[in-house]
Amino acid sequence: MRHVFFGGLILGVSIMLTGVANADGLKDEIAPTGKLRVAIGISAAGGAYWSTKTENGYAGVPVDLGKAMADQLGLRIEYVAFPNSGQITDAAAKGAWDVSFLPEDPERAKKIAFGPIYEVAEATYIVKAGSTIKNFADLDQPGVKVVAVNDTTTMRGAEAHLKQAKVSGYQTFDEIFSLLKNGEVDAFALSRDQLNALSKKLPGTRVLDETFRQTVTAVAVPLNHPLSLEYASKFMTEAKANGLLRKAFDNNGLKDTPLRAK
Repeated sequence: MRHVFFGGLILGVSIMLTGVANADGLKDEIAPTGKLRVAIGISAAGGAYWSTKTENGYAGVPVDLGKAMADQLGLRIEYVAFPNSGQITDAAAKGAWDVSFLPEDPERAKKIAFGPIYEVAEATYIVKAGSTIKNFADLDQPGVKVVAVNDTTTMRGAEAHLKQAKVSGYQTFDEIFSLLKNGEVDAFALSRDQLNALSKKLPGTRVLDETFRQTVTAVAVPLNHPLSLEYASKFMTEAKANGLLRKAFDNNGLKDTPLRAK
């Protein structure tokens, strides 16, 4: 039923997007290899940006949106998996991917072009099991070890937020999961939805109530791809309007997560 729903939505918006999809040079720009290569970040929890590895491939909001976009363009899809958003960003200049869905910040916008925002999340911290840390004041102390996924929007936010605690970056979600599970670090900075899911897998850990910044997630393409950006932007605008984005959220455990209107 899920695939039938997505197929119906794609057909329903095809007329509105035909002019864009058939624009001169679009497919050469957006899919130079003949396939739509969608860059995704892999974690154990999933979410609006993160995807998960499954027995049959991948699952996540970016996975569903990328598939719908490829179908709309009449292209085969290829998912290009990375351990974090920083590596996705750096790979854009190497021509490694065509479309992605990434957390946006000013530093990242120097390297890739963003379209419409589709999710706003709260960034906070989860503390290890048995920790006496109850709030940000307790956390921001000398000797406290905080970790984040390397070269990400959340890591840059945590570094700006914490004045005394040390923030260290690691390449993968799985590395940090093991460190937190073994009590080798005090806290992990990430979006609240991700951390709430993580806390269920690590009994005794606790997500702090405060928020240190909001992060936004948006469709993205490499720099100097104007036709790709125009198409991806129109696609996302229609996906919000016709229910495709809502369905992608609902199918990936985000039924209570509101969509960004603009």
